[in-house]
Amino acid sequence: MIPDQFVKEPAMRYWKAEITRLLLDHFEDDNRRIEHALDVLLEAEILLKDLEFGDCDPEIVIAACLLHDVGIKPSEAELGYNNGKTQEKYGPPIAEKLLESIGFPTEKIKIVAEIIGNHHSPSRYDYPELKLLKKADRIVNLRG
Repeated sequence: MIPDQFVKEPAMRYWKAEITRLLLDHFEDDNRRIEHALDVLLEAEILLKDLEFGDCDPEIVIAACLLHDVGIKPSEAELGYNNGKTQEKYGPPIAEKLLESIGFPTEKIKIVAEIIGNHHSPSRYDYPELKLLKKADRIVNLRG
């Protein structure tokens, strides 16, 4: 038996850094979209301190905020435009693929995809992380 002092803890995952790399790779030189996602995450992290959002899973918040607009790029490539509906259509499968590539927890990938697929529509899901993302995105968009 291995003494307790020699048992390694599971490796700490730096999800914010890992998902930020995915965001940067996805949007390449589209700095406006990258900065928007980072601003939404920053606002969400501030809002997480509010009791209203005390039930949020920080890992889901990070992933949803950073990847919420990934549907823009394929929408513009395929259709020549993007809007809330096209972001909700194209975003979830891309987010799922990206998160799977880094070993993000499977049960959380499903929730992140549902959040991304509903962040411009009336809420079909009762996730506190969806409510948080919508609020953070709205605040950032109002700032211009």
